Amino acid sequence: MVRQVGLLPAGCQPWNNDVVATSGDRFVYCATLAMYIYQLDRKFNEFQLISIMSEHTKTINCVKFHPTNSDLIATTGADKKVIVWNIATQHVVAKLDVVTRDPPKAVGWTSVKGSDAVCFIQGSGPLYVWAYSTEQKLQTIKEASGFSSSVCQFRWHPKNPNRVALGHLDGSISICNIGGKSQKGICRPESEDEDEDDPVTALEWDPLSADYLIMTNTFHPVRLIDTVSGTVITEFKLPSAAANVHTLAWISGAPGMFVTGDVKSGILRMWNVSKSTPIENIRIKKTGIHALQTINVEHHSRVKDVRDGQVSSTSPTLTPASTNSSHFVLPPAKIVCAFLDGGVGLYDLGGRKWDFLRDQGHIETIFDCKFCPYNRDILATGSFDGTIKLWDITSMTAINSSPGNEGVVYSLSWAPGDLNCIVASTSKHGMFIWDVGKGRIIQRFQDANKTAIFCVAWNQKDSKRIMSAGADGYCIIRQVNGEIVQKYKHPAPVYGCDWSPENKDMMATGCEDKLVRIYYLATITDQPLKIFSGHTAKVFHIKWSPLKEGMLASGSDDSTIHVWDYSQESCFQVLRGHEGPVRGIMWNSEIPYLLVSGSWDYKIRIWDIRDGACVETLLDHGADVYGLTSHPERPFLMASSSRDSTVRLWSLNSLVQPIELNILAGKPWASVVGTTDSAMALGNPPMLCGKGSKDIKAEMEAGLPCNNKERLVKLCSKFFSPPTGADNLWELVSVVKGLDDSLLSERYKKGIMHVKHLTKFKASEAQEHEMAKMLSFGGGIGSMSREARLREAAKIYIRLGNLQRYCELLVELGEWERAIAVAPGVSLEYWKSITKRYTKFLAKEDDENLIPFCTAIGDPEALVEFSCARGQLSDAVLAAQVACEGIFDEMAQTDHTDKGLCNGIKPKKSYQMLLTGTVQKLADWYFHNGSPVLAACCHMSVDDCQQAVQCLIQGHELELAASVGVVLGNVSKQTHQALEYLSRRCEHLGKWELAVDLLKLIPENRDLVIRCCAKCAASRDEINYLHTKASLPSLEECLHEAETLKNQIRPVDCIRYYVVSSTPEVALEIGLEYIKASMSKGRYSLDDIYPILQFTSSIRADKLQQPKLEQYRMELLCLCAYFGSLMAVRLGYDEIVGPLLRHARNIMSKAGLRLPITEDSVSRELEAWDTICKAKATCFPEPLELSRVMTSPEVVQKYEELLRKSGGDNHSDRTGPDCASSSRLPSHSDVHVSCISQHRVQGLAYFLEDGRSAVSPNEALMWAKVNPFSPLATGLRINPF
Repeated sequence: MVRQVGLLPAGCQPWNNDVVATSGDRFVYCATLAMYIYQLDRKFNEFQLISIMSEHTKTINCVKFHPTNSDLIATTGADKKVIVWNIATQHVVAKLDVVTRDPPKAVGWTSVKGSDAVCFIQGSGPLYVWAYSTEQKLQTIKEASGFSSSVCQFRWHPKNPNRVALGHLDGSISICNIGGKSQKGICRPESEDEDEDDPVTALEWDPLSADYLIMTNTFHPVRLIDTVSGTVITEFKLPSAAANVHTLAWISGAPGMFVTGDVKSGILRMWNVSKSTPIENIRIKKTGIHALQTINVEHHSRVKDVRDGQVSSTSPTLTPASTNSSHFVLPPAKIVCAFLDGGVGLYDLGGRKWDFLRDQGHIETIFDCKFCPYNRDILATGSFDGTIKLWDITSMTAINSSPGNEGVVYSLSWAPGDLNCIVASTSKHGMFIWDVGKGRIIQRFQDANKTAIFCVAWNQKDSKRIMSAGADGYCIIRQVNGEIVQKYKHPAPVYGCDWSPENKDMMATGCEDKLVRIYYLATITDQPLKIFSGHTAKVFHIKWSPLKEGMLASGSDDSTIHVWDYSQESCFQVLRGHEGPVRGIMWNSEIPYLLVSGSWDYKIRIWDIRDGACVETLLDHGADVYGLTSHPERPFLMASSSRDSTVRLWSLNSLVQPIELNILAGKPWASVVGTTDSAMALGNPPMLCGKGSKDIKAEMEAGLPCNNKERLVKLCSKFFSPPTGADNLWELVSVVKGLDDSLLSERYKKGIMHVKHLTKFKASEAQEHEMAKMLSFGGGIGSMSREARLREAAKIYIRLGNLQRYCELLVELGEWERAIAVAPGVSLEYWKSITKRYTKFLAKEDDENLIPFCTAIGDPEALVEFSCARGQLSDAVLAAQVACEGIFDEMAQTDHTDKGLCNGIKPKKSYQMLLTGTVQKLADWYFHNGSPVLAACCHMSVDDCQQAVQCLIQGHELELAASVGVVLGNVSKQTHQALEYLSRRCEHLGKWELAVDLLKLIPENRDLVIRCCAKCAASRDEINYLHTKASLPSLEECLHEAETLKNQIRPVDCIRYYVVSSTPEVALEIGLEYIKASMSKGRYSLDDIYPILQFTSSIRADKLQQPKLEQYRMELLCLCAYFGSLMAVRLGYDEIVGPLLRHARNIMSKAGLRLPITEDSVSRELEAWDTICKAKATCFPEPLELSRVMTSPEVVQKYEELLRKSGGDNHSDRTGPDCASSSRLPSHSDVHVSCISQHRVQGLAYFLEDGRSAVSPNEALMWAKVNPFSPLATGLRINPF
């Protein structure tokens, strides 16, 4: 299954005002066509993208959360639709098509006309009320109608449900009281031009007042309005004429305070209604702020303001969180900010820091995307918004953007080699060349008629030539200096063009006249060499094959892709399946028959052109798919772009899986790399034919044989692995194996480093930063009325020589640094004491200034705790490592050259534990977010190779885990586990010989090989051949050996042979009787039953399905489910323990089974498990004490018995839950509910054998690792490996 491995979300649209909303622990922003929903992850105290929801076909105009139910949200769009959504289930609750001239501009929630309802308005009214949950017709609010100016937005009063304020296009507001009098068109701002509109851009009711609201206009500043008298109470003054405010919000928990965002300069300003000037200015970004909303998250102080005993005049002072002369203490609110460049962030107002910031994002259709040919992990995108943006796909962040204002950017092409330039075509401004290094446009090409240029291609074999195709019907060849080399006239607009990769003078075009033309530049004629016809609508993009000479593909508005063979002058294949015009086309650079296409039907299809079959369909985009591109060094990594304004990364490895597994199994090159002709033969397995694979083969053949295996595995792993963290991991592997520091790449310093390099490289980084001047913004104002008195008292104390009291008064004034400077005059102990108090104060205020003071007093624990609480886990790791290196201690001068020590110094045990624990937290964070490779990097950074490889296994990066394990050579248990799971993948693919070859790499492999061969359902000859490859006797010989062992009363040994004999059903009978007998003895455990159950459950599926074995089959399924639940307890797969117990109980009930376990006993164990799990969730993150659980002793006893059977929840095999790479990436595709947990599946779902039932990929993996049979109880196996 092709999987999504990366996502660049769309930016927030700047077209409409109400495009950001918050409720509880969620916030949402609107791109042009979709909503992006974030929710607080309380485990790591950060907001995560959980859903992308799209249904509108045109721009979303407004979004509003339900006032009391944060699961419900309402939107309006330019498509004249009003939609109610349920975020929790990710589905549309109700949809209304509005039959009016204008689309609804604003939306809200009301209870005015009875029950819960949505209200909306367009133009000058009226305000409509839609009872979305009933069949009731639309109603209108007569008091909110007949306005003289169109309504921009409206707000219901938070405490008075019969009162609504509406902002108008002319700048005025109306206050409507349902059932009472209304005031319309009041408070219009004064203007020199009375006819000029000054639209209301924001208005909000004062949450503590019945009559006051604040508002702002496009050109007029913020005003506080008394809605009863219709007068302006205060007009707030901006610092300069250059400042302008379009958005504002009240700050909850801070009476009278509100925040505004400057649309021109990216400055947040804090205001109080009692003062007409801002009390604080914070520049958070250079780009203007378009929209903002506050979100209120429960604030937990890490330091409590408590005083033990009675406070006296000599008690240590506790400074209140209040203003002082140098700093204004801001309320603990978080601000969701959306910027004009599409950037979105969550700003922690109290901490004065970003919780997260996505600096940029496209705000419109992304028409094209191309990987940089020389800087492998840089992706360029061109958009309708007029910009080209560059992205680092290893971190999924924007690193550069073109100047913009170019109209629509339709197409782009990188210059060959390392010229670091991009040529782009636009809708109105011709073509331009952007020099990325210089950050400016260095050349423009524009014809007199200024028609659109739809496609551009830089010749990769001749860097001086650029080809373009445009609406004027010409395909033009230019030199980079602008000189026209040739113009090819077409009878209609030309949409696509491409250079041949084999011949620098040959090109192809696609035209609106439905024809594909081939031209040859070296000839003097402007006529085509060949013309291909066959499409029934205009031809759009056209691409030459990089592997098969003379072959090219064209996509058309007739929904087909035609593959043409130039050498045969014919159509090789017609690919049908898309339901809309085809736009994106991409050939794979290693597999000559793989072609990828994107369409207006929102789908990406992957084709095998040999027979025209569609081998995969991807549904994750929420709109037309335009751009497709392949990574230059990782040929099975693909990027796609869409009208939904997102870029998605895909791994195509699943389409060629046997290739990488052949390499791991040590197969010869002939089974890996082949010729194009042999790969194109229908029925042949996939083979690599591109330049990348041939370069690897050449490098290996030129190397020394002594280390060829490790080098091959490493090179191929990089070739196949997704980019996020893989290179970082391999460099860490090299460091662990002793690579010299000088051989590390520059990128190593930017990733996760080995702890021994942290201080060294961070010191170097600090020296670099010292050379740059930093500009800080902000600096609040304000003072307290008693400040002067305190200062006078301090002067008296210092004159009296009472330094300690002087210091305490300075603390009370908030001048900690001055107090700390004088404190050594009292004593060193007092200095340490007051400094420690200051660090606690700073920790409570979430102020990063505590770092130097913690360092001065040698308190690394406080530093680590502070950094962890802020989510800055990398900083916490650095602090812990510094402690381990002894920098916090006063150490005697000793010889620090002992080997095996941390940078020459033996760290304290407590510091070493602190470092290990902090690295574990960082690894957990990466793993939880679907980045197991980066989690593995964390473990590798502290030489924990076993846990690093285990992370990869749990993240389903099995090939990478096996490859790293082979190279390290010291993690045999994890390497063998990865190889076992890969062999099960081969079983799924029907590659039984390859499965056996992988298992042979494991030293103790006989039982694994037997279980593998037992599952092979094939002809007798094929099975006997497999047995020969596996060094097993033939079917008949196995039967004879099994019968011999049975007569010797050796049931376990005879089962081994029966399962690989011609009568494997005998093994089922013997195995089940043995298991039931063992269970009947009492006090059995998982270790007593599970090994024999593994053999018994390996019986071939076709044999198991025989009607005569139905009773045995149901018993087997029930026992596998029950003991699978015990194994899940042991491994830490807590989320599937309950479903497995329920599954066992259900099978027992439906089949009427009589086993040593009963429905009642399983039900009681299930009850105990659910009860304790709920108690664990309640006390998280603290560990659970069973003695404190409020439940019956019987429940606790059953839970403890469950733990005993499983071997305990601290078993050495315990790993914790699986979290496959990128499994947390949201998708636009259909929403599915897991049939085992009843939870919504985030991202792609894993479908069971009926084609309808779905589970999450993580659930499927954990289930299959403890129970080989499907949750549908059909007797078929589940194999998600």
